[in-house]
This record gives sequence, structure tokens and C-alpha cells, in this order.
Amino acid sequence: MTVVVDAEITALLRFLQVQRNHVLGTVEGLSEEALRRPVLPSGWTCLGMVQHLTLSVERLYFRAAVAGDPEVIDLVSSQDSAWKVAAEVSGAEVIDRYRREASLADAVITASSADADLAWWPFPEGEWRLHNLREVLLHVIAETACHAGHLDAVRELIDGEQWLVNT
Repeated sequence: MTVVVDAEITALLRFLQVQRNHVLGTVEGLSEEALRRPVLPSGWTCLGMVQHLTLSVERLYFRAAVAGDPEVIDLVSSQDSAWKVAAEVSGAEVIDRYRREASLADAVITASSADADLAWWPFPEGEWRLHNLREVLLHVIAETACHAGHLDAVRELIDGEQWLVNT
């Protein structure tokens, strides 16, 4: 089946890419130590946030929920906390995994119909639910933008750098 990517999905994908770039731009230039430094009382790190976006957002919603890839569903169903980055995994590796997962997500997005039912849903019946690619894209854009804002605040606390300053 050939899927024609319509203007709406193209626009949503463009907005998602802007938020992904915001995430990547915010962590760019941070040292390994700074990427792993917890700044807020909750204890998450910039690197943990990027890994969360990789595993619990991009992978979960696109390759598991939209595409229904059984191997990915097994991975997301059995993964440890996405917020904890193993000491032996470098910051560059976590960031590269985010870029790769975004690319894999884009392939799912462009091969899927905006209104098709999701292939799989990770949360128990009765909890909130997304129903199709359009809803997933809107959710992931909002979640990525929210987390990009969190990263902005933490980056500023770490070294004073700001992603975008409106004067």
C-alpha cells in the first residue's frame, strides 16, 4: 500500500523537527560531566531527558504504537527506566541514538495514514488514549516542546547558556 503524505502530516512533521532541533541545540556543547549532572531536586539529567525522549517518546509512540513493531513493543515493555543512563554509555552515543530514533520515527510517519488506528497501545484500558497518527504527532510535538523547555532551564542553570533569547 502506498501512503501519500498529506500537507497536514508534512506540517506536523516539520513542527516536530523544530522541537527535536531545540532539544539537540540545547544540549550541544555540554561536557560529559554537565550532561550527567542532576540540577533539579527530582534528579534527572540532560542525558536522561534525551534518552527518555528517545525510548519513551519517539520509539514508544511511533515504532511501537503506530507501527506495531513486535520487537520494539517487547523492548519498550521490558526496558528499565529511560531516565537512567548507564555509566558506560557516552553522551554522544545517547544523542546519536536520539537522532537515529527520530529518523526511524520519520519513516513510520511518512509510511502511515493520518487517520489509521494505532497498531498497539501501551497503557491500561480506561486510561487516556491516542487513536491515530495525527493524535500521536500532536502529543509528541507537545511533549518534546515541554521537555525542550525543561532542558532550556537546566542548561541555563548549568552554564548560563540560553537556546533562544528574544530581546
